[in-house]
Parts: sequence; structure tokens; C-alpha cells
Amino acid sequence: MAESAAEVVMRPIEPRDAQQVSLLSEQLGYQRAPEEVQAWIEQLRPDRGNQAAFVACLGSEIAGWIEVSIEHRLQSPRYALIGGLVVKDGLRGRGIGRRLCEKAEAWSWEQNVSRLRVTSGSTRPEAHRFYLRDGYRAVKTSLVFEKNAPESSSRSRRSP
Repeated sequence: MAESAAEVVMRPIEPRDAQQVSLLSEQLGYQRAPEEVQAWIEQLRPDRGNQAAFVACLGSEIAGWIEVSIEHRLQSPRYALIGGLVVKDGLRGRGIGRRLCEKAEAWSWEQNVSRLRVTSGSTRPEAHRFYLRDGYRAVKTSLVFEKNAPESSSRSRRSP
């Protein structure tokens, strides 16, 4: 396995990446079946310029991934949002996360968005240090609230 970020190949995510991306998602604490990940990747439309995902590869191994989207809110100018970023355990600290962020930043600036935002859970202090070292600044602290749809209606609205 390659040891340096210079040997990492960055590319757009592809359906064939679903299995490895699914496993990496578990390291973020999310369970998503490879079939669901593949369906999500297949619906991704980079030509629309509103969402993108990239992988960092060491040979045939996916070392990490990042997903970014353009957010349109009534109350604020549009911005790009990193929806997820993970680098495989054992490969962190080698510049792979930085390269993934650079890819998301470049994509965001190409979409004529002047601000890139990322959220990070309060239980991830290492991630917070990573973003602060990389030039991001903490601008607010929030809580996240969720409400699940009743079981009968959630079956009819499944999406990738």
C-alpha cells in the first residue's frame, strides 16, 4: 500500500466504489448498505452542478471520500456544504483528507460559490482540529433535531 498522499489518485465517485464507500461510512457511524450507496451514486448528476462526490484511491483501495453540495436557503446566500468526509483508519495524518477538501473546495469555487461550510459532531475533536488547521473557522454551535416519519409513510418514500 502507498505511504504518501502524493501517490493518491483523486477522482469522481463511481458506482463500482459502493462497497468500499459503504464500509468507510461505518467509520463515520453510519450504516448504509452498498446497494443504497450505489443507487445514490447512480442518481448523482455532476452536470447539474449542485452535488459532487470524490474518492481518494491508493491503487484499487479507496482511502477516503468526500461529498459536497450547493445549498440554497431562503435566509442566506447559497453556499457549498461538505456533507461527509472520511479517511480510512490507519491512513489518517497523511494528507489524504486535505487533498479531498481541496477537491471539494475547487469544485465549489467552480460553481461560483464563495463559501464552503462543514459541520462536525461534537464528539469528533480530531476532526475539529483538522478543519481549524486547514483554514476553516468555527462560526456557530448547534444541536441537530430529527423526527422520523411514521412507519407506514416511510416505506412509500424511500429514496437513494
